[in-house]
Amino acid sequence: MLSRRHVLSGAALGLLLPHFAAAKPHAHPKSTRSRHRPLVLIDPGHGGKDPGCIGASGTLEKHVALSAAQALRRHLLASGRYRVAMTRKSDVFIPLQGRVEIARRAGAALFISLHANASTDHRAHGTCVYRFAWRASDARAASMAKWENSAQRFENPALRGASRQVLHILATLMRRETQIHAAKLQAAMVKRFAAHLTMLPIPAPHARFAVLSAPDIPGVLVEMGFLTNKREEAMLRSPTHRDRMARSMRLAVDTYFATVAQPVRWRS
Repeated sequence: MLSRRHVLSGAALGLLLPHFAAAKPHAHPKSTRSRHRPLVLIDPGHGGKDPGCIGASGTLEKHVALSAAQALRRHLLASGRYRVAMTRKSDVFIPLQGRVEIARRAGAALFISLHANASTDHRAHGTCVYRFAWRASDARAASMAKWENSAQRFENPALRGASRQVLHILATLMRRETQIHAAKLQAAMVKRFAAHLTMLPIPAPHARFAVLSAPDIPGVLVEMGFLTNKREEAMLRSPTHRDRMARSMRLAVDTYFATVAQPVRWRS
């Protein structure tokens, strides 16, 4: 049985969350200068056997997400300020836990997951940016998290059997600063998007997304628009529109790093 004191002292972190202590910076940097650039991990949603949602004209979310991720990668690299990695570069399936592990093994400073939305109401439209929280901000956020998490039930084997008290303490310890940083990135993205896009009534919601569950990496999940809305589906199919969104996200990343002293990293 782990005591509260052991958990608070950090002695239990390595036992309960081995990957948490094992996360290391990107291996074999090309230069010292390159090594000190923050690593942004881009996650194109879905892929392979998981197509995501399907648009009014048959557009697959997985393809839109990958194209948008490639545009964001180009903008981030062109700035010369960041290293960039992607959870997938082709049409392959990666479990949600695998995406989190990729980000943690790489030592990512930020995690950006790209998605497209869907609704039974084909008039639904708008963009929003999610961050992680144990409790959803609203019913729509809860429903969206349930849908995205259905690709794979998120479970950390190391935490199986742990008491609710231990889980709560660990979550509080590890997520407090990470959530503050994620909120900064979320706010910066919403501000940039709002300048040229229609935003949902709640543009900065939060919910328990498995893909945003890394305790030491601030992350957001961008719902770029509704594929079930013909107008937004056409926009998301447009390279020009995706490029404009990518530029807004890059500017938001610039704003984020200008307002934080250093990326969130837990050290053993």
